[in-house]
Amino acid sequence: MQVVVSDPEELDRIRDKESSITKERIKLIIDAGATVIMTAKGIDDYSLKFLVEHGIIGIQRVLKSDLRKLATATGGRVVESLATLDGEEAFDAANLGDAGSIEQIPVCDDEMLLIKDTPVRKGNTILLRGPNQFYLDEAHRTITDCLLATRRVVESGKVVPGGACVETALCVYLQSFATTLGAREQLAIFEFADALLMIPKILASNAAKDAVELSAKLRAIHNISQTDPSEKDLQYRGLDLVNGTIRDNLEAGVLEPAMSKVKQLQFATEAAITILRIDDSVRIDAEEPQGGGRGGI
Repeated sequence: MQVVVSDPEELDRIRDKESSITKERIKLIIDAGATVIMTAKGIDDYSLKFLVEHGIIGIQRVLKSDLRKLATATGGRVVESLATLDGEEAFDAANLGDAGSIEQIPVCDDEMLLIKDTPVRKGNTILLRGPNQFYLDEAHRTITDCLLATRRVVESGKVVPGGACVETALCVYLQSFATTLGAREQLAIFEFADALLMIPKILASNAAKDAVELSAKLRAIHNISQTDPSEKDLQYRGLDLVNGTIRDNLEAGVLEPAMSKVKQLQFATEAAITILRIDDSVRIDAEEPQGGGRGGI
């Protein structure tokens, strides 16, 4: 729809009407008890002036993802429109959230808004500082990995010793189990156990240690722990890649989320099965140059 206005006075009345509508909408929010208004869009000067006159803090161009997080933490709701089912406009005070304080602090050449003491959900913000963007990206990835690992532990509620402890124990158990079978499955289980033993070898090689010696010692220790009930505590032994020895990783605090370990083994097994199911391949030989030989005079 296109509207053409030829009278300047009519144009001024249209602008005044738009301003009054905006003012009424802001007043609906203020009357509900709001002291801070955040929006994902911009706030024009007229609306900002009206907010300042009423002592309201207006924050514009906030990311929608941040708005959803704030709504969850403060107990509020993200309001897309003030329209009601009756065709009118209204704002419910139940949409408002609560916070203890809002503070704007300078950070380097920028400013940051801190929202503290949210009643519904407690949240924390990690502020990273560094000499360059590369350093910040590395720190961000490291902290993200740590937080995700912590979340995995909280979700599963279980941890297992690290340092190839689980893989070596499975290798020893599966090799012992395979000897009880008298069919072809015995060979498949043996190969699967040998594949698990590659984990301690690769870890030792990456740490510039003797992979063959360490993996052999670790396998012997886990074999004792599974055959001798009096040496049950040896089941927590894993690699110490700093000193190149075998240690109790449970006591040393080298742990992994049990959920992540299970999923790693599942995904690796499924990937191997998918590759083994490929029973045909297509090979394209390179084309031979035409002409047969080099020309001469």
